[in-house]
Amino acid sequence: MRELELQYEGKSKLIYATESSERVVIRFKDDATAFYNIKRAKIENKGKMCCDISSMILGYLNANGVSTHFVEQIDQTGQLCRVVEHMPLEVILRNVIAGSMAKRLGIEEGIVPENTIFDLCLRDDKLGDPLVNDHHVVALGLATYEEIAMIYDISARVNNLLVELFDKAGITLVDFKIEFGRAADGTLILADELTPDTCRLWDKSTGERMDKDRFRRDLGRVRETYQEVATRLSNVLK
Repeated sequence: MRELELQYEGKSKLIYATESSERVVIRFKDDATAFYNIKRAKIENKGKMCCDISSMILGYLNANGVSTHFVEQIDQTGQLCRVVEHMPLEVILRNVIAGSMAKRLGIEEGIVPENTIFDLCLRDDKLGDPLVNDHHVVALGLATYEEIAMIYDISARVNNLLVELFDKAGITLVDFKIEFGRAADGTLILADELTPDTCRLWDKSTGERMDKDRFRRDLGRVRETYQEVATRLSNVLK
């Protein structure tokens, strides 16, 4: 399917129209950003690695009954995806206390709660992606209570599948964020990448960070670590 004009450029991806009104091409960039675009860099082959990782994970979710926008990987940095109406919400699932939650609540990183924690955030860089609750979401007209319940249900299924997948790869899925959209028929589907940019991943044996925190916290070996994640997932999914 032919790639046409650029429709949108984000921090890490480009979205192009295609000959079909129901499909777009999403291209991953080599850009790395943090702290609302204050910290920026280019990392060699990051776009390829993130495209590979996200394609493997989204394909795995599709195959296991979770509908996503992903159709197929078309080349090293591009995915063919379904057109969706994006909801300006982020859903964050936390299996281990880390990152912003640890800082916000004064909790030590690494604590494993008895429950899986679900956060909802309004996607708005100018406001700092503030936390919202179900009632805020409904009041803002972003989703109905029924849709929110569906979002929680799908998110829980995604978490269960990914915890198992990463465990087989020797990785702890600490937390991750996902976004949703409405397909042409109104169905809610997962409409986001799943990569070390959007997941917090720790090596099960060493506790080494295998995600964007390596860039955020100047830990080095960002490219090598992303490649290690891609290699491990590829070996598990063979």
